Amino acid sequence: MRRKYVIYVLVFIFVSWNFVTYYMVSSRPREQSTQDLEDKIHHFENDVQKQLADNHQLLRDLHSHNVYLKNRHIANVKDRPGNGDSGVIGQVPVKNNGEVDFSKVILPVLVFACNRVTVRQNLDALIRLRPSAEIFPIIVSQDCGHQETANVIASYGNQLTHIKHPDLSDITLPWAQRKFKGYYKIARHYKWALNQIFHRFNYSAVIIVEDDLDLSPDFFEYFSALFPILHNDPTLWCVSAWNDNGKQGLISEEPELLYRTDFFPGLGWMIERKIWLELETKWPQTFWDDWMRHPDQRKDRSCIRPEISRTRTFGRIGVSRGQFFDKHLKFIKLNDKSVPFSKLDLTQLLKNNYDVKFVKQVYDSPVVSVSQIWKDQFPTSPALRVQYSDKNNFKILAKQLGIMEDIKSGVPRAGYRGIVSFMRNGRRVYLAPPMPWNGYDPSWN
Repeated sequence: MRRKYVIYVLVFIFVSWNFVTYYMVSSRPREQSTQDLEDKIHHFENDVQKQLADNHQLLRDLHSHNVYLKNRHIANVKDRPGNGDSGVIGQVPVKNNGEVDFSKVILPVLVFACNRVTVRQNLDALIRLRPSAEIFPIIVSQDCGHQETANVIASYGNQLTHIKHPDLSDITLPWAQRKFKGYYKIARHYKWALNQIFHRFNYSAVIIVEDDLDLSPDFFEYFSALFPILHNDPTLWCVSAWNDNGKQGLISEEPELLYRTDFFPGLGWMIERKIWLELETKWPQTFWDDWMRHPDQRKDRSCIRPEISRTRTFGRIGVSRGQFFDKHLKFIKLNDKSVPFSKLDLTQLLKNNYDVKFVKQVYDSPVVSVSQIWKDQFPTSPALRVQYSDKNNFKILAKQLGIMEDIKSGVPRAGYRGIVSFMRNGRRVYLAPPMPWNGYDPSWN
């Protein structure tokens, strides 16, 4: 009832404004010059166009609000797809003894698509590799309205669910910001699609990929085995399939190695419903991934990442225009061996277990210079440590060692407690700050 009242008021205001405008124009003196009349008509047209744009935005907002309320209503109905056997919408299934039944947790894969018909490469891999269509339903969310891409997605029939972003409107930006319009549209699409996952389909977690990702043979095993760790450790907020420093020569040939990282990696990642409920109300208009890396969102939480990436991008064409792809992304190694993660003891990744062992390994390693690493002057030491003192020193050393140099909100890529772990010259190397570590400085960017 209240929503109808608000709509009536808005319609009344709109009609009244148009009536007043018409009256003002029609009642003006007719003896004004032709030039003055043309100028006023021109200004009037601009005002009308601006008002129409405002009205369209208002209608879109009302539509989005109605969809949101509708999905909230659906979320109160039991036995939706994401319910499992828990009896509670959006929560993980629970056994009779109160323990979580992780074998019945549904982990949908949300694929973001737009206008690349090569989405077929990603979808073929997902369908070929997934062990169960019931446990890993595929939902493709398409933006852009590209019909050829829609046809490719539709060709998979009931092997997946195809949803389409309803808001294909343009985004008006200042001239200097127009080159970033694609990033604004991506952020808008992400928010809508994730709301569908958690409010319409009512799932308790989601694995997120984009349409240009190749997958490792153990992609699904990786995420399903790590879900219990993510669920049970409040100091974790995501699991990622990506290693930012995952180039050949920087990684060990040990695909079972896993790490904690304070840097949000993306490029194939999993979160729980509770994280999205925390983020959705303040979701940014653009550059959502860097926003995720800000302390206000991260809140001292970490992600899990692999030694060898479980995804690799083949999408050179995109909003970044291929620059980052040519310089870095195309060199990332994709794991090609299956690891039975569900049979391994992954509790070592829980913070209380992980930190003590990891910090000891790092700071028990001898401190060396970059030149000493290249000269292999410590042949008997299994690991070496290069120490940095500040942001600029980190960047210099990272460049010399061939790893990613950039820092976001104080956190280096793949870093944990300020430490970046990688291989160099066949040896484990830690690029680390001195002890005691006093936390990240968000001004480091």
